[in-house]
Amino acid sequence: MTVVESIRPLLAISCPFICSFLIFLSRKRPNIRESWTIIASIIQFLIIISMAPIVLKGNVIKCHLITICPGIVFSYKVDAFGLIFAITSSFLWILVSLYSIGYMRALKEHAQTRYYWMFAIAIFAAVSIAMSENLITFYVFYEVLTLSTYWLVAHHEDEEALFAGRKYLTYLLTSGWFLFTGVVLTYCLVGTTDFTSGGILTSHSASKPILIVLFALFALGLMKAAWMPFHSWLPTAMAAPTPVSALLHAVAVVKAGVFGFVRIVCYVYGPDLMRELGLWLILASVASFTMIVGSFFAIGQDNLKRLLAYSTVSQLSYIIFGVGLLSPFGVKGAMIHIPFHGFMKITLFLCAGAIIVIAGKKQISQMAGIGRQMPITMTAFTIAAIGMCGAPPVAGFISKWYLCLGTLQAGQLIFLGVILISSLLDVVYFFPIIKTAFFERAAVPVLANGGEMEEKIIETERPIYLFMIIPLVITAIFSIIFCLFPHTFYILDLAEMAGRNLFGGM
Repeated sequence: MTVVESIRPLLAISCPFICSFLIFLSRKRPNIRESWTIIASIIQFLIIISMAPIVLKGNVIKCHLITICPGIVFSYKVDAFGLIFAITSSFLWILVSLYSIGYMRALKEHAQTRYYWMFAIAIFAAVSIAMSENLITFYVFYEVLTLSTYWLVAHHEDEEALFAGRKYLTYLLTSGWFLFTGVVLTYCLVGTTDFTSGGILTSHSASKPILIVLFALFALGLMKAAWMPFHSWLPTAMAAPTPVSALLHAVAVVKAGVFGFVRIVCYVYGPDLMRELGLWLILASVASFTMIVGSFFAIGQDNLKRLLAYSTVSQLSYIIFGVGLLSPFGVKGAMIHIPFHGFMKITLFLCAGAIIVIAGKKQISQMAGIGRQMPITMTAFTIAAIGMCGAPPVAGFISKWYLCLGTLQAGQLIFLGVILISSLLDVVYFFPIIKTAFFERAAVPVLANGGEMEEKIIETERPIYLFMIIPLVITAIFSIIFCLFPHTFYILDLAEMAGRNLFGGM
């Protein structure tokens, strides 16, 4: 691969960073404050997507920041896999920002300037993670992401929100110490922490027990991936505003966790060493357990946001599962499930938020007939739910198809059964919601705020509610587009490029 020195990565991460200051300076002028957010998100996405053609030519883009001493460097490197995460985060920031305007204003939320400020810092951290050249840069921004999103989780500042924030920090700051220890030990073993296709560690770097312990440190350091039994912070964090839930599940936080797993497996250890140590089986088994048990937890939920949270716990492990298979198709499926799951899950959360704002309902048992009252929102919800179950014509079908091929390629039929069972469980907890919404009649055929139907409410409060409805429609449409045209935003091309770099051909 050819290294291309460019300032573009720095420009991309500068957009949300500079935006955070402009948001603070415009704190008394809400329209200008939110305009900065939209402008910055669009510019950032355009800069990031402009790097895709360069990377697809077989190049990596580098931007050096500072060298502290040999092997300890802060720098950015944009490769094919990192660009997938960066494109996903930056594009969804545009839509969540639009949605937030309607949501926050409709509910007259307090501390809106702090909300947009921390949201920008969180995106700054997430994209920096995506473009980190090494473990040191990754770790620094991984912790920045934790600290910035705490204020979003605890936004309401009531007892429930403050408890959720404390639990959030307890889990994720503790995990940060494990990650830091892993980074230091890696540097001590090989004198570098750079991400390299095929890994930087070998069986000659240290004894097998040390390498296994090191992997355990990394796994514990990546609790953002919400793998069981270190998952309970995520459902508790649903005390946050719904756009924050979307950020946690689809845009930044948990995606940073699973992104980290792929980096560690493929770019620190490498497929060969993972096989030699037998770590792939442990990783795939833990992921399988989380996939199945997470779905069972989801089945038992009546609160829609908590159900979606447990669904995320399950679905994230598809990514860990895929990379654990160490087969080209498995890794490819894991990589594309990051954006595809992101678009589907953000659709579900944006729909849940619209139901809360427009209908005032949080419990699934209260949603009888809401599909007739809110047809746009519930149609988008249905599309995303179908995709989460792995059915066409929604994006989840493509990523799960590659994961299934990955199990066959790895010769692990038992893991194929795990995917099929997990997908069936997705149907068990999603389809009753659709049935309740469209085929059951409400006891009181009027929405909580007095409206009769979604269109009438939108017509009455068009400036606010269109900011909510349009983003969820766009994400639902893209969830279909990615299935029919998986090369959209270069996603499949980048995954194939990353796979070739790892396995020498796919």
